[in-house]
Amino acid sequence: MDTAIGGDEIARILYVTLLGGALLGYALVATRGGIGQLLRHLLLWALLFIGVAAAYGIWQDSGHRLIGVQHEQNGAIELSRDRGGHFFLSLKIAGPQGGAPETVRFMVDTGATDLVLSRADAERLGYRIDELAFLGTARTANGVVRTARVSLDEVQLGSRSDRRVPALVNEGELHVSLLGMGYLDRFSRIEISRERLRIEY
Repeated sequence: MDTAIGGDEIARILYVTLLGGALLGYALVATRGGIGQLLRHLLLWALLFIGVAAAYGIWQDSGHRLIGVQHEQNGAIELSRDRGGHFFLSLKIAGPQGGAPETVRFMVDTGATDLVLSRADAERLGYRIDELAFLGTARTANGVVRTARVSLDEVQLGSRSDRRVPALVNEGELHVSLLGMGYLDRFSRIEISRERLRIEY
């Protein structure tokens, strides 16, 4: 069994160590009567600063773990899982009106075929739901829903851009848009390793 400690775990240990050191240092300084008042105040402020920095680091790290992290490096996009075990990926999409691209957050679904937009995301991109032809159907956890096929003018992930990407708009109550293999298959390599997903251009 692999028990190696990753970078995230090391960062959390460091944050906790700093916070514990700050609290211990504060207790020691507060109980010593031989230190001059000015020096004591300086030390207390320094320890307070360290404690705030450590607490912020823990909060920031926890937030990243909650929403997942996406970053581009060496011709690839890397994602980390959120606490629910899912990968989330943000794409910039140009809608049918030819305006500025909007950033849409997708949950990666390797068991799905299509790129599926929620009603809310489709409307934000400029699609009029009442004008779409909902001729298809899809089976979801909430039952069978109708879908409408659209073509996205441009989809951008990092430095890669694709034109006229096929997608579906889900008529049902979909809380987040889904990214299936129909889009991911455009990339040269997809690798899932423990808590990371790597997409190479």
